[in-house]
Amino acid sequence: MFDTLVQFDKDLFLFFNGLHNSFFDQIMWWFSAKWFWIPLYLAVLAYWIKKYKLNVIWLIVFAALVVLANDQISVAIKFAIERPRPSHNPEFAGLIHHVNNYKGGSFGFVSSHAANTFGFAIFSLLFIRKRWYTIAILIWAAVVSYSRVYLGVHYPGDITFGGVLGLFLGYLLYLGCNYGMERWPLKKTH
Repeated sequence: MFDTLVQFDKDLFLFFNGLHNSFFDQIMWWFSAKWFWIPLYLAVLAYWIKKYKLNVIWLIVFAALVVLANDQISVAIKFAIERPRPSHNPEFAGLIHHVNNYKGGSFGFVSSHAANTFGFAIFSLLFIRKRWYTIAILIWAAVVSYSRVYLGVHYPGDITFGGVLGLFLGYLLYLGCNYGMERWPLKKTH
């Protein structure tokens, strides 16, 4: 059963990695680059400042914890599981489409990009609660996650479990942040 799932993950990877062209090579490269996410973070921050005033401090601290927790836990899982990335799997030599010769680190399970983006997505959408934002941020997280398969550095299973980790930690930290904001709201004093 497990071998069947692993083979399915490999087959799915080859299918999705094979859907490439020169236009999307650059698009996926950008979506995968963390610096490309900065305008999104700044837009969310601007909205939070407008809506939550001084309590934005709670949101900034907990949003940073979402990213930090997802990043550290996903890296710990990578080194505990030690599943090589497809880009480091000799079985795929000559079969993988790489962009800019990027191959990532040695291990890929679970995807830190998927954990971070889905963690930030769930955390932020629960504080913004606008239908358009929910749709947009989940599409953003999905495209960033897919870009990792497109670039040849993650299996779909790496992305799936990274996304689940991110959603779990993002929701958990949302609960903590929301509790803190309600219990100890920050207000301007004169």
